[in-house]
Amino acid sequence: MIAVVTILLAFPFGYLFRSRLAANVTYALAYLWGYTFQTLYLTRMWVGGDNSAFPQPPKEFPIAYGIFSAAIFAVGFGLVALGYRLRNRRRVNAS
Repeated sequence: MIAVVTILLAFPFGYLFRSRLAANVTYALAYLWGYTFQTLYLTRMWVGGDNSAFPQPPKEFPIAYGIFSAAIFAVGFGLVALGYRLRNRRRVNAS
């Protein structure tokens, strides 16, 4: 879910918003919405017996999940910056 939110929304937010701060905050809110529901879905699957997302037993901390999620979050901010840069470049060239 967070990968889909990142791919579909990060670049357009950077391109469409005039303020880079507004684009970053809007992306972060969309990401956090997706992260919440993704975590809920994976936790429900884990409680039901599916161990593909989180290791068994629950004593182990799922560090890989956190690292992967943080990497997707960082890629999203890069896409926002890329969209913002492209928007500004096209605006300058149109002048």
